[in-house]
Amino acid sequence: MKILGIESSCDETAAAVVEDGTTLLSNVIHSQIDIHTEYGGVVPEIAARSHLEVVGPVISKALAQANLEWSDIDAIAVTYAPGLIGSLLAGTLTGRGLAILHKKPLYPVHHVEAHVYANFITDQSDAVNLPLPSSAPTFPLLALIVSGNHTQLALFKNHGDYVLLGQTQDDAVGEAFDKVAKILGLPYPGGPSVAKAALAGDSSAHTIARARLQNPYDFSFSGPKTAVLRAIQREVGVDYTFPSHQLSQRLTQSQVNDFAASFQFSAVKTLVDATQKAYIEHSPASVVIAGGVAANTELRKQLSERLPIDVQYAPIQLCTDNGAMVASLGYFQSQTVSPSDPYVLSTLPRLSMNDTTWV
Repeated sequence: MKILGIESSCDETAAAVVEDGTTLLSNVIHSQIDIHTEYGGVVPEIAARSHLEVVGPVISKALAQANLEWSDIDAIAVTYAPGLIGSLLAGTLTGRGLAILHKKPLYPVHHVEAHVYANFITDQSDAVNLPLPSSAPTFPLLALIVSGNHTQLALFKNHGDYVLLGQTQDDAVGEAFDKVAKILGLPYPGGPSVAKAALAGDSSAHTIARARLQNPYDFSFSGPKTAVLRAIQREVGVDYTFPSHQLSQRLTQSQVNDFAASFQFSAVKTLVDATQKAYIEHSPASVVIAGGVAANTELRKQLSERLPIDVQYAPIQLCTDNGAMVASLGYFQSQTVSPSDPYVLSTLPRLSMNDTTWV
């Protein structure tokens, strides 16, 4: 069964064709990073307009790369939640229109859940060349989902049967990396910038306080981000009234590196502590790290040191937002649930994974 997946929840316009949930036939991603770098973050209105401009060509390219016609496609899967409303509408309305035009079943996919399914793609056609894992995860599966907008820990008993153990109560970890990078004068996106600076820094130079929450599986990164801000203000001898965007001008490169390393170590330790606790409590058969932050070297290092089993990762091209993960999840949904009516499907920008189990 060949599924076309469409993803447009934030600032990547992506489409891919996946066969039977595991074989990648094409993978096309149009990134808007260059556009939003000028503003230091994603501008929702600009993101939506960019999606509208390129979503058609991206889908056409995905079909061409897979060497398929519309008659070869069995169904369409599209991200309908959560994300930026304008971005979601661009992809969802396109998917709805194509489903009607070509008379294809339409499966709405939850973006955060889809990130996990990038790890189920283990084979590919000659048109794609990615370092895929040799085997898919097995259930029960513990998934740490970490990206610019989401930080969640979920336990999957089977496809569509999962419980959300915890999630961020404010900033997602990727968002916190972006904000700390901005304070330090590092370029957007902040995750790679902070990680690069941290390589030359001392992670023990500063102690960054970590949030303590009632649910040990919940996360909070707003406080640690503010702790970095206050530590930098003390370091350069100014108070809280000093403009944060001017602080980096008073820091040496060595100081920037140390703050980057200290924040990264603290943020990653928060993620790893919760993941280790969940592993001990639930004894999953596999552990998956999904989302853009899964590429972070410090995160992979700490997890490998703290967990007794190998952690599974998708290649970086499938960690960031992509259509392949959407198509894969769409396939597994198609084996259990009926397709949605393309005439009435709505976008849900704030839908939690708690409300999307589908078995």
